[in-house]
Amino acid sequence: MNPKQLQEMMARAQQMQQQMQEKLAQTVIEASAGGGAVTVKMSGTKQVLAVKIAPDAVQDVEMLQDLVVAAVNEAGRKVDEAAKDSLGGMLGGMGLPPGMF
Repeated sequence: MNPKQLQEMMARAQQMQQQMQEKLAQTVIEASAGGGAVTVKMSGTKQVLAVKIAPDAVQDVEMLQDLVVAAVNEAGRKVDEAAKDSLGGMLGGMGLPPGMF
């Protein structure tokens, strides 16, 4: 690979990174815990956008705390998964062999 090809590939990679960041910023993930007792909405940049708590979940504060943690963690896992899927699709378009990303 000559220096010009390497430079072009780096420019494409930077452009794809910017596109991915824009896509993630627009992504909204929802996750719940406790059978829907706690629901969290999170952006693709892992900003918590909303937390909904069912009234009957407020009875037990310790359980509620655990459900909030579980829902936030699940939302974060889903964001990571969405980012990985998005990145894999973008890199696959570069013609890289599997396992290179």
